[in-house]
Amino acid sequence: MSWLEAAVIGALQGVAELFPVSSLGHSILLPAVIGGSWAQDLDVSSPESPYLAFIVGLHVATALALVIYFWRDWVRIVRGLLTSIVRREVADADQRLAWLLVLGTIPVGISGLLLEHTFRTVLSKPVPTAVFLLLNGLILLGAEHLRRRADTRRADTRGPVPAAGGRLAQPPAAEGSHRVDDEHGSPDGGGYVDERTSGPVSDARLAAQPVGRAVLIAAAQIAALAPGISRSGITMAAGLRAGLSHEDAARFSFLLATPVIAAAGLLKLGDLAGPLGDGIHGQILLGSVLSGVGAYLSVRFLTRYFATRSLRPFGWYCVLAGAVCLIWFAVR
Repeated sequence: MSWLEAAVIGALQGVAELFPVSSLGHSILLPAVIGGSWAQDLDVSSPESPYLAFIVGLHVATALALVIYFWRDWVRIVRGLLTSIVRREVADADQRLAWLLVLGTIPVGISGLLLEHTFRTVLSKPVPTAVFLLLNGLILLGAEHLRRRADTRRADTRGPVPAAGGRLAQPPAAEGSHRVDDEHGSPDGGGYVDERTSGPVSDARLAAQPVGRAVLIAAAQIAALAPGISRSGITMAAGLRAGLSHEDAARFSFLLATPVIAAAGLLKLGDLAGPLGDGIHGQILLGSVLSGVGAYLSVRFLTRYFATRSLRPFGWYCVLAGAVCLIWFAVR
């Protein structure tokens, strides 16, 4: 593995892991499109691939970046879990959210242990990955379409509120907030997002979910075992379908992803010290640093982006990228 390959894939992993575009899919498709030594050096489908050890390091760095960004939230959540166990109660939002995250992690954790090797060695090839990436885009666009229809039905049910002169009334914006319209991700077709308190407030809303619904949203991560299906994207799509706002769906997906990504990396951390990591420890360190920085910047951007915007740009990107890759592999 060259230093250039390590730098490019490391930076790509950090960004694509949290953007709803599939980091694994891009880590497979980019080397395949470039071809040559890239396709040989960066083959994750091989059962004993050094590239797999490299990916493990990137996952640990990504999880660390998420913990650093959400450290205050994780302190609250872990404290809630510990107090819940000690006191044998689920009395507040932090305790309830902690248990929702625990229960939500179980299905994908079991599925990953049982199916990860099979999915990686059988499906982690360029053509299937391009198909899944295209499907990922369609899922994102479909989730946005269904959400918009639901918002429209709710608006029709409530009916317009006429103001003087026949125009629809618009409530004044609160200080420190900004307007959000239904096309760009409002949970109710027109509301406000206060960035100063959005995290704890969002956690309180997430904690109020029914247990079954939260677990089903979290279980959508299982689909991300297929290369090209985005973990954050599929979780957000499931959250939107279940009625979460874009902001809450994004936050829930990032919180759910942290223990899953960390566990996936830590379980295979021994590969880095074994034969698979021989000769590429420097490249792993470089890629991990770039991946961690990229992940931190990505989550910082996306938590603000999804407060006011939708999944549509990412959906169209995945459809276009998947289709272009399929055409490229067919004609090359």
